[in-house]
Amino acid sequence: MKPVDFVGTAREDLRQFPDEAREDAGFQLFKVQQGKEPDDWKPMPTVGTGVQEIRVREERGAYRVLYVAKFAEAVYVLHVFQKQSQKTARADLDLARSRYADLLKQRKEQGR
Repeated sequence: MKPVDFVGTAREDLRQFPDEAREDAGFQLFKVQQGKEPDDWKPMPTVGTGVQEIRVREERGAYRVLYVAKFAEAVYVLHVFQKQSQKTARADLDLARSRYADLLKQRKEQGR
């Protein structure tokens, strides 16, 4: 089973989710760790190759977990946020893209 590695403030942001949304997101990440697909997800190629979005819905809103699981060493959670509108906000996409680019740079420096 792959470990989960939270990038930037993703872990703290996830802790701010309401209990039900946090538990569901955690369960979905557990499935990803095991090599399975989450229940509700979609690819996010606009963020980066291999980036996927877990979609969590509960009575207080829609929540998202952007992650990449294509690397052998870990599942990297890039960004976690509550969706405010139908379309994902540019700021959320930009932050995830930036964290993904930083992750790729770090992996390259480590020789992975």
